[in-house]
Amino acid sequence: MKKLLEVCVDSLASARAAQAGGADRLEFCSALAVGGLSPYPELLRQIKAECSLPVRCLMRPRAGDFLYTKDEIDLLCAQIHTLRDTGADGFVIGALTPDGALDKPAMAQLLDACGDKPVTLHRCIDVSCDLAGTYRDAATLGIDTVLTSGGAASCRQGTAALAKMLALRNELQGPEVLIGAGVSAAVITELRAALPGARAFHLSGKKLVESTYRYMAGGCPAPAITLPSSACRVYTGREVCDPAGDRSGLPKID
Repeated sequence: MKKLLEVCVDSLASARAAQAGGADRLEFCSALAVGGLSPYPELLRQIKAECSLPVRCLMRPRAGDFLYTKDEIDLLCAQIHTLRDTGADGFVIGALTPDGALDKPAMAQLLDACGDKPVTLHRCIDVSCDLAGTYRDAATLGIDTVLTSGGAASCRQGTAALAKMLALRNELQGPEVLIGAGVSAAVITELRAALPGARAFHLSGKKLVESTYRYMAGGCPAPAITLPSSACRVYTGREVCDPAGDRSGLPKID
């Protein structure tokens, strides 16, 4: 497989920036602040109208763990069908059992909804009970890519586990190992030296955009969200994907 730089995007602006910066593929999601949720078909339509890059949609019904009810799996399948009809080129999915193994029945249902579209197993693998076992299960299911940090908070911390997974990829001729979590130009250079087989990377270039909203109401700074369990949770900005970073372009995988 050729070298790959996948960029996470959550808006038309970030998709434009990713394409202009040299991305090879987009992962499209909403709600970046909670790790990404299923995206909007209307926004996918806008992105596909302007960007020529393949787009894989992250499918996640809510924040929190990857243990899903039947209703949640049914919802994901319905969302997948809608996004397929809207032009999605692939999907990013994952579901675990209470014991941390890949939920094969749930995955089979999701894969059936994806049809012939290529599929990435998302970072549920990083909180699974057995990285190698979950990778093998993904390979058996016909998944072509596994997004992972090597079971660590960042890919740099997961280097040793990533080395084992890359070796397993080569042994099985299995899914591509898409390295994510804390990826930057410097990290790509570092990991390419430490892991000669590393050839696929995923980044979002997240940054906080300060709000320009100025109106104050009821003594609570706005914009804000009032939660039942607390008085007022204040947000003074929003987290967005900024793949262009300093506008000098995305990192290159040499």
